[in-house]
Amino acid sequence: MVAKSKRMNELREKVKALGAVDLATAVHELKTADQSLSGGGKPCKFDQTVELAIRLGIDPRQADQLVRGSIILPHGIGKAQRVIVFAKGENAKLAQEAGADEVGDKELADKIKGGWLDFDVAIASPDMMGVVGPLGRVLGPRGLMPSPRAGTVTQDVAAAVKEYKAGKVEFRNDSSGNVHCVVGKLSFDEQSLIDNIDAVLKLINSLKPAAQKGVYVRNIALSSTMGPGIIIAV
Repeated sequence: MVAKSKRMNELREKVKALGAVDLATAVHELKTADQSLSGGGKPCKFDQTVELAIRLGIDPRQADQLVRGSIILPHGIGKAQRVIVFAKGENAKLAQEAGADEVGDKELADKIKGGWLDFDVAIASPDMMGVVGPLGRVLGPRGLMPSPRAGTVTQDVAAAVKEYKAGKVEFRNDSSGNVHCVVGKLSFDEQSLIDNIDAVLKLINSLKPAAQKGVYVRNIALSSTMGPGIIIAV
């Protein structure tokens, strides 16, 4: 068992004492966590990613209760996403002009089959699905498989590239019914983080499956890369 650092132990105790708080308080506590350390723990020295975790009352085994979507956050995610595009001809040219990091068809698929996964988002034009389909076993488990529902299989590849470069993020529930979504960086000001989180929560609520019964949103937690989750009152 890996021993927890003095910093993490102190933060866990503080979060435990907080209990469930409103969104504004959760963001404030997250941003000021390292400033309030007093037990010998050392503050984190890099700009941590902030993530929202939502436990939903869905049955992930049922196809009609899956929750999946994408959103362009109001203030982006604070990170330049690496975007690749499966396209050829005019679509390939448009993708390159839009800022795609790499564009190709079969040779790009072969590169991925060979183990290359140095990207954050994969986009494909519809005519490329014959090439992309066999990559499902590699890209699917990593959440990188192009999908019409997520908007990453599209004829307008240039628009998709621009959206993801501007901070669009995807999310989908896991096998336990949890949804995880990056909502920014710890260096963001409090209101920017609140705006991003609020946008995600509103979208999640709008995606409630008609077949879902009982409590939909059961638990919400906000955390940074090197910090424990702060519970947001539902």
